Amino acid sequence: MSTHDPRPGRRELHITVTDEVYEQLQALAADKKVPAEEYAARMLTDDVTKARFLAGAEQFVAEHALGFAEHFGTHPTTGDQAA
Repeated sequence: MSTHDPRPGRRELHITVTDEVYEQLQALAADKKVPAEEYAARMLTDDVTKARFLAGAEQFVAEHALGFAEHFGTHPTTGDQAA
């Protein structure tokens, strides 16, 4: 469930994790000298950013793969087949 955070452009999430996961999260956060909630937010942001990047890369490949293959060929030659 998400609720509106009073700070513009932010949302607050309420999640439930096991005690073991929370303890690990606290240890990781302590290593970075930040609160567990901030560390979790950073991890989630990084994960979403990576997923968006990979989706964009997949879309780019789908859109441009044929033109790339037509221009450069479909497979690179191996060292023993080079001119």
